[in-house]
Amino acid sequence: MRDYLHVYGEADVNSLTTSRDNELRYWQSLSFLDPNADLDAALKDAAAFGIKYVLVGINEDFGPRANCGKGGATLGWQAFLQRFLNLPSNDLLTPNNVLLLGEIDCADLQAQSTNLDNTKPEQLSSLRQLCEQLDERIANVLSKVFAAGLEPIVIGGGHNNCYGILKALSETFNEACHAINFDPHADFRALEGRHSGNGFHYAHQHGYLSDYHVVGLHEQKNNQAILNALREAKYSYVSYQDILVSRTFSLTQACEVGLQRFTDNAPLGVEVDVDSISYMPVSAFTNCGFSVSDAEHFVYLSAQQANARYLHLCEAAPGNHPQGVMQGMLEAGQVLSGLVCSYLRAKKQKV
Repeated sequence: MRDYLHVYGEADVNSLTTSRDNELRYWQSLSFLDPNADLDAALKDAAAFGIKYVLVGINEDFGPRANCGKGGATLGWQAFLQRFLNLPSNDLLTPNNVLLLGEIDCADLQAQSTNLDNTKPEQLSSLRQLCEQLDERIANVLSKVFAAGLEPIVIGGGHNNCYGILKALSETFNEACHAINFDPHADFRALEGRHSGNGFHYAHQHGYLSDYHVVGLHEQKNNQAILNALREAKYSYVSYQDILVSRTFSLTQACEVGLQRFTDNAPLGVEVDVDSISYMPVSAFTNCGFSVSDAEHFVYLSAQQANARYLHLCEAAPGNHPQGVMQGMLEAGQVLSGLVCSYLRAKKQKV
């Protein structure tokens, strides 16, 4: 079976990097795999040499479009790399235990999606079939990462990709897993074919997800069927309105409500849909959201859990910025980099 992975070498990112005298930058501290090596063996060797975290990109937007939404989520990974690679290494944080693995190979699926119109039922169905194909590719690659004892940090594309990650995590550990999600949407829509709005529902349906908590669910952005399905599954949430309107919960308390649910040692996924952040260039723009520092705090608290096994950042769409793609790349790259650094910082301090 193909790995469906484009493994990066330094040549793949040289055009994105800059240098400065007397300054060590992240791209000079990261590790790479030999693109010609056996992937399973190379990942296990990397773990043996001290690598703990693996950066993986996904460049697609047919997941959000299959959810009757907008495209644009293909540039999140690129925006992240342009910023993250050029951050200065210092004694506060140096990513010398991070592997820049590469990107899930889905260019063929993205090309097939280009001319599909999500307002036409047959073409909408085709978009959802493409999501199913991508699910399997993601699960195949991430299973190898988890099996090597490494923690993936997955960036880009739509929230549909949570399903493939959870499938890989559950099958690798041979148990259903937990997920905590910073998101105005529960992504628990009907089981109507795969898309960005039902990844957690499908993961629940297929036995990959045992417990789930949403932080910041927006009360006006989830229909009654979604809320009913969450209750039936006995999952929980603390709403955006609970945190920022009535102020019934602080953000820290809202996270702890979920984290305290996860009382066993089942593996935990940390999920952030960046359309939770106000003014972020995303697939579903909002000006009624959280701040960047709120999202970083969520990631930090979640990553401190001993059973946290991955970070997933999705839905950034730099091309949807009102000032154009260049400004969108700058802002999305900064936010995504900050979230990844929050995860790594929490893990460093937990050791």
